[in-house]
Amino acid sequence: MVPSDDPPQTAGDEAALRGVAGRPLNASGTLRLSPSERAELGKQMRRAVPRSSHGVFTPTRDRLDPIELLERQARLRVPELVPIRYARMTVSPFTFYRGAALLMASDLADTPTSGFQVQCCGDAHLSNFGLFASPERRLIFDINDFDETLPGPWEWDLKRLVVSLLLAARDNGFLVEDQEQVVLEASKEYRAWMGRFARMGTLDVWYSRIEMEPLFEDIRVQLGSRMLRRLERRIEKSVARDSKHAFARFASHAVGDPRIVSEPPLVVRARDLLDDTQYQRLETILGRLLTDYAGTLPHDIRELFDQYHLVDVGRKVVGVGSVGTHAWIALMIGRDEDDPLVLQVKEAMPSVLEEFAGDSEYVTAGERVVAGQRSMQASSDIFLGWLHVVEGIDGAPHDYYVRQLRDWKGSVRIEAMDESAMAVYGKVCAQTLARAHARTGDRIAISAYLGRSDVFDRAILTFSEAYAEQNDRDAAALHAAIRSGRITAATEP
Repeated sequence: MVPSDDPPQTAGDEAALRGVAGRPLNASGTLRLSPSERAELGKQMRRAVPRSSHGVFTPTRDRLDPIELLERQARLRVPELVPIRYARMTVSPFTFYRGAALLMASDLADTPTSGFQVQCCGDAHLSNFGLFASPERRLIFDINDFDETLPGPWEWDLKRLVVSLLLAARDNGFLVEDQEQVVLEASKEYRAWMGRFARMGTLDVWYSRIEMEPLFEDIRVQLGSRMLRRLERRIEKSVARDSKHAFARFASHAVGDPRIVSEPPLVVRARDLLDDTQYQRLETILGRLLTDYAGTLPHDIRELFDQYHLVDVGRKVVGVGSVGTHAWIALMIGRDEDDPLVLQVKEAMPSVLEEFAGDSEYVTAGERVVAGQRSMQASSDIFLGWLHVVEGIDGAPHDYYVRQLRDWKGSVRIEAMDESAMAVYGKVCAQTLARAHARTGDRIAISAYLGRSDVFDRAILTFSEAYAEQNDRDAAALHAAIRSGRITAATEP
């Protein structure tokens, strides 16, 4: 367990909190080190694991076939949706990377780590950061996907981020020196912010967050007029994306009661999707499932949720890596039909990191996702909760996590970024990741390990270039598997 600077929190006998040579322990039993001792620990790890060693990536001789790994994931997914996932992965090397979290987790397991654990996102690529509303109705920027979250080495998340930056820069046709600069600036930003967080008090780190209004003022001078206008439009669009917007997009009450409108295969109303037996089973278990989910919410939010009632359910295809998992939207109504709440009920599977970083401490994958999200995000959706289904409509057990489908959610168009915009965006993502790691790991030791020079940054650039080449080879293998008929890719309507 990572040393912490939190003071003892037990009100009992102080002697019970004394560790080695009278040193205090935290309530969790972790030996409490002073800031200087934690910094020294970080510096010592430079000798054991040199920062330059992070630049090495060489595929192991027994590296698994990437298509075999994708097929292994596909066996746990909705069969008719898997071809859509493959098609989305073939659009570009970057979209392939988005769906290849398991492949990279397998590769990262053989790379050097400093030994300092954090709560990892597990899939910290560029498209898994974005905008959404805080409960105080402020637009904030944060990580927004935690399907793979698990405690693990902080280096894994950072490497996942910088490689995605390099791939996106290549896809956008940047010059090599601009590609490199984007990666170097992101790594430097992570290192600089980890240093800032190391000097901050524990509560100050916990309360820190990135609000878009002050961030926009900070970065506007760094963006060209065209990128600035696009960002302004994206912010305006994000604020308009709420449950009413989601209702207008996915539902209708033109034929009587509010209902989800099917747009197969991407959105399909449950009544249109399931046979009579499956639908009857769904109706039978829905009430209990709503009660179980409500039990994972804080008391005040549970009372709020109780003011809504469920009117319809549909299946929705989401993302790239998540395509094929069971993902549903639940349409709920409050005061009247002009008062909707649209929830996303998304299947949670074991994290791709578990095979390499150890099993989750949580019994269900849904609770793992929710716990990780609450730990890493500065502010989480008030309706964030989880659900375990003992026997679903297919007769099998499933884990889910639940959140609002749209609550000012927005993302930037990475493929439309120029060099200055991507450099700014990469730095904001790096700052966000550093804050999440500082909340959940030993920020002082990590900062001391990183140091003030650019040794680590240069190593990360070397790694990202080597791994981008591996990603290209794996993407080519997917295209070859499709051409040979080994797997099937289906274009979308």
